[in-house]
Amino acid sequence: MRSNQLDRCRVRGFLGLLVSGARRMILPPAGDRLLGQNCEESDPVKSLNVVIACGGTGGHLFPGIAVAEELRARGHKPMLLISQKSVDQEASRKYGDLEFVAIPAVAKPSTFSLKMIPFLWKLYGTMRLCKKILRQHEADVVVGMGGFTSLAPVYAGSKSGLKTFVHDSNALPGRANMLTARFCTKVFVGMKEAIAHFSGREVIVTGTPVRKEMLTFPDRAVAAEKFGLDPTRPIVVVMGGSQGARRLNALVAEGFDHFPAGTQVLHVAGTSDEARVREAAQGRAGYVVLGFCDDMASVYAVADLALCRSGASSLTELAHAAVPSILVPYPYAADDHQTKNARVFAAADAATLVQEADLNGKKLANLVQQIIGNHERKEQMRQAARALDVPDAAARVCQAIEAAVPA
Repeated sequence: MRSNQLDRCRVRGFLGLLVSGARRMILPPAGDRLLGQNCEESDPVKSLNVVIACGGTGGHLFPGIAVAEELRARGHKPMLLISQKSVDQEASRKYGDLEFVAIPAVAKPSTFSLKMIPFLWKLYGTMRLCKKILRQHEADVVVGMGGFTSLAPVYAGSKSGLKTFVHDSNALPGRANMLTARFCTKVFVGMKEAIAHFSGREVIVTGTPVRKEMLTFPDRAVAAEKFGLDPTRPIVVVMGGSQGARRLNALVAEGFDHFPAGTQVLHVAGTSDEARVREAAQGRAGYVVLGFCDDMASVYAVADLALCRSGASSLTELAHAAVPSILVPYPYAADDHQTKNARVFAAADAATLVQEADLNGKKLANLVQQIIGNHERKEQMRQAARALDVPDAAARVCQAIEAAVPA
């Protein structure tokens, strides 16, 4: 009974911290060490049971899968905690050789919203479930790949005395990750620009992990044939992302007739907007519309130029594939973090950054012309994108985990 009372007191204390921390983002003790360099390879360690919380969006899920694949290759036993969203359930079926467990997870509402009460109650229940899962899995380590879906598992791991980590892929870390970092042994970041936002924590720049299926790309001609495209002509790949793609999709369909002569478009419009984009394309030659594509390696293989949002996961893949890009940040992203991401690529000359409000069809076509129509410029951007790639990001994450756990 005394143990249960103590557990409830701890949870109440955490919930109080969640509410105040979400408002003020209280900084952790200043005595903690801060690192901005890459981790070094550690000595071999025992096989570890690693729980990876990575559900909710593809930007959290796919890097988590990449870490799980690398952990398993190194002799460890990963298990992935995912949400009940369709994107997570589809992935669990596709990667049937990995172990997935779905847990309840909801995004945090506004701090002063009445929705906070049911949110906190559900969070409390999820934390208790996570503690049970960690015991059953005999977990040694908990890794959160970002977002509020990581908060409960990482907190449960911390209070269970386990090594805990959180990974943030963005140039401007999310508020949930800054809060989760308070309960972490170390923090991993995909971009060095994020280091300053985790003041007082031990931060390691790992890059953002890429799934094994994205590590190599098929031959351009083979990939082009798959989509019914001509590999000898320029191809612009359009990816709207999982949210807010409708305006971007419309701009491409509007501007296509003004693209450089002979330019083709491979437009991954999203299932919810596929019919509208297909109608707008009007069956024009060289304009291929897909609702969804589960072979993104082939998409990148044919891309001379990408037009897309600037979520961290997309940028990671663009860098790995060395594809020049026109980045149009999602204007309603939290704290405008997609603009911060895009600025990193624009500053490196790997991308052109333009806000959606400043675009129309003809302006977009002009930006495409400036890159597709200038071979030297396109190649400079390609090399700049390649320079931003961190191909061993998953290995860096795993090395840091191994180094933190006693042999």
